[in-house]
Amino acid sequence: VLRPDSALTSLATQSKPLTTEGAIVGTFQYMAPEQVEGKDADARTDIFAFGAVLYEAATGKKAFDGKTTASVIAAVLERQPAPVSSLRPMVPPALDRIVATCLAKDPDERFQSAHDLFLQFTWIREAGSQAGVPAPFATRRKGRERAAWAAATIFALALAVLVANTFLRQEKKGSIRFSVLPPENASFPPVPSMSVSLDGRRLAFYAHTTDGKDLLFVRSLDNLTAQPLQGTDDGQFPFWSPDSRYLGFFADGKLKKIDVTGGPPVTLCDAPNGIGGTWNREGVIVFTPNGGNPLYRVSDSGGVPTPVTSIDHSRHELEHDWPEFLPDGRHFLYLADRSVAQDRWICAGSLESKETTCLVNVNSNGIYAPPGYLLFVRGGTLVAQPFDAKRLRITGEAFPVAESVGMYTFGGYAYFSVSESGLLAYQNESAQNTELRWYDRSGTKRGTVGQPGDYTNPALSPDGSKVAVGLRDPQTKTRDIWVFDLKRGTASRLTFDPADDLNPTWSSDGNRIVFTSDRKGNRDIYEKPANGTGEEQLLFQSNESKDVTDWSSDRKNVVYDVDFPMTSVWVLPLSGDRKPFPYVQANYNAQQGQLSPNGRFIAYSSDESGRLEVYVQTFPERRGKWVISTAGGFGPQWRHDGKELFYLAGGKIMAVEVKTDSSQFEAGIPKLLFDAQIHEAGWRNQYVVSSDGQRFLVTAPVEKAASTAMTVVVNWASELKK
Repeated sequence: VLRPDSALTSLATQSKPLTTEGAIVGTFQYMAPEQVEGKDADARTDIFAFGAVLYEAATGKKAFDGKTTASVIAAVLERQPAPVSSLRPMVPPALDRIVATCLAKDPDERFQSAHDLFLQFTWIREAGSQAGVPAPFATRRKGRERAAWAAATIFALALAVLVANTFLRQEKKGSIRFSVLPPENASFPPVPSMSVSLDGRRLAFYAHTTDGKDLLFVRSLDNLTAQPLQGTDDGQFPFWSPDSRYLGFFADGKLKKIDVTGGPPVTLCDAPNGIGGTWNREGVIVFTPNGGNPLYRVSDSGGVPTPVTSIDHSRHELEHDWPEFLPDGRHFLYLADRSVAQDRWICAGSLESKETTCLVNVNSNGIYAPPGYLLFVRGGTLVAQPFDAKRLRITGEAFPVAESVGMYTFGGYAYFSVSESGLLAYQNESAQNTELRWYDRSGTKRGTVGQPGDYTNPALSPDGSKVAVGLRDPQTKTRDIWVFDLKRGTASRLTFDPADDLNPTWSSDGNRIVFTSDRKGNRDIYEKPANGTGEEQLLFQSNESKDVTDWSSDRKNVVYDVDFPMTSVWVLPLSGDRKPFPYVQANYNAQQGQLSPNGRFIAYSSDESGRLEVYVQTFPERRGKWVISTAGGFGPQWRHDGKELFYLAGGKIMAVEVKTDSSQFEAGIPKLLFDAQIHEAGWRNQYVVSSDGQRFLVTAPVEKAASTAMTVVVNWASELKK
């Protein structure tokens, strides 16, 4: 005989529920799938909640349970509870059918109203022991009648809960949030890559494992652990197919896809330095294949990419990044990067036309989220701004969604992703995510410089006693040049302008530092005494942003990169007419020029072959040209005596013996030194070399900061503070 009193007593005295602040009132074990997915709720949603309460009252167990919020949500979305009769054999079999109908995943398959449900219970009560009772058990009439009346009692009690739940749901439709930690024996990188599947059931991300691999992982909401996707080594910036089965990503200079249910990756096309992709229901992928490029399209079965946008030089555009399809699958959002500092725009483009619409002036990528919001990060806050995706128009003021959301400032890439179903994932900014770390040639750690911080572009003084480096202020979010005295263990600030100051480079006598600053709009070239005394001097100003990469040993020439329209290597003479001239300027990207100590050669990286490789040419005339790297490379650095050249390949530091004492350059075979885990090709001086080539100072991620958990929010739009 069913004892509803004991079942409900068990329910009332169970341990602390999973309900937390911001969760649905009544706990999310009773939420219907459409609520979890952020869709509209109606009377059938209450029928589902009633079924969950009825199941629990009848069996003493929750219909949907789990150890974590994520596992409970997964159970609601994908699992069917065990039949009531399997746990309570004495209940009428008809009750199984009623509960199963109430708990149907599809609202159309449930009872459509409370009246329909009432008629079913009336039928059970009036039919008594014959309500769906198999013949062999029909003789147990009295027991069945008691069970039927007990079921009716449960119905009355559950109906009261249903009414209360309906009232409370109308009063507050809340959200659920939980954390996603890095996989076991892995950590999130300082610049994370994440993507929520369109159905909101999976989260893909990039993580670094303790055995030295960088892999893509996928975590389902019905699983407590994330699964690595084999074959996705060094995979970056994942994005989902519309059916949430395939994952697109960039690795090895290619755009690839992989079936997350199993199978090896498939290469679709070249993408030397892919910067975001998006996939529509017609099998079209829009992506950025390389820095300095517009957006391209390619079939999800592979092929030759064709451009879908054009770089607008009249707007000083540099490149188009981070595309995201809008609901119609024909229009898309993207971030237009411009040479003027802090002048990025979220724009809308189309597969049918190269006409574009600029929407928001902001330093972040944007993603559309139903029912009609444009999400992006401004000033560290993730905001949602009302947006008409059909007319491509902003229709209201922005509302805050989450504070201190991280962003890769120089790439305009904010650390968040959102699904069509209302699931939001983001990662908070870490104020201290790198450190200046010494290594020897074997890769053994040999100490650090200063405290952890957000460092860029370190540069060693010629005598090796000081380090100049760009350091970002966590409060102002801008960078200044700092100088660390390695002998005294002290640090002093060199620049104080509120604009970004970066790319410090020493003079050969160690007395002066040149750097770039955007204090006049574009990044221009300045000079200042290294001891901090005296005034800063503007060396060169132009309409393009510039990044200093080297200063010749004779102090006559400054080498720098220009970002517009393609990245190119330029030289600024510091005597005579001081007129800059291009050293490598072509229809491909060339960057990170480094003069040999004797001034006869320049090493630089270029993607002219389809991927970044390291080259050497004579200077100042370009009479010879040699390829140094053999399997990709960037970030060349000379040893002080000019007998060895270092570069990065696949995050590893490589070394090549060279001869520069004549006009005929010679290079040996590249040798691996150690894995420095440096993968971002756009930065200059992510590592620097001591004059004897025995030590390397690397801007390395801090493990604690890199392992910051991701936050996942279900029904994120309910938190908007309107």
